[in-house]
Amino acid sequence: MGSNSNWTARENKLFEDALAVYDQETPDRWHNLARAVGTKTVEEVKRHYLTLIEDIYVIESGRVPFPNYTSYQRNGRRQ
Repeated sequence: MGSNSNWTARENKLFEDALAVYDQETPDRWHNLARAVGTKTVEEVKRHYLTLIEDIYVIESGRVPFPNYTSYQRNGRRQ
């Protein structure tokens, strides 16, 4: 999966919110997304989007294992 290490949580949130506004049919979509994030170039936004799409594909294709969560009883003890 891709790395988002040089994107802050705030930048990711702004990016996600902007994706909900500017769909694939929006003229100048990449410029609008970059403007909404405010700290990234059009090329950085495109790369981030492609990484997101790749991550979704990998997850949906089953190539990412499910986490092994420990079960807890209501009293807080492990089962």
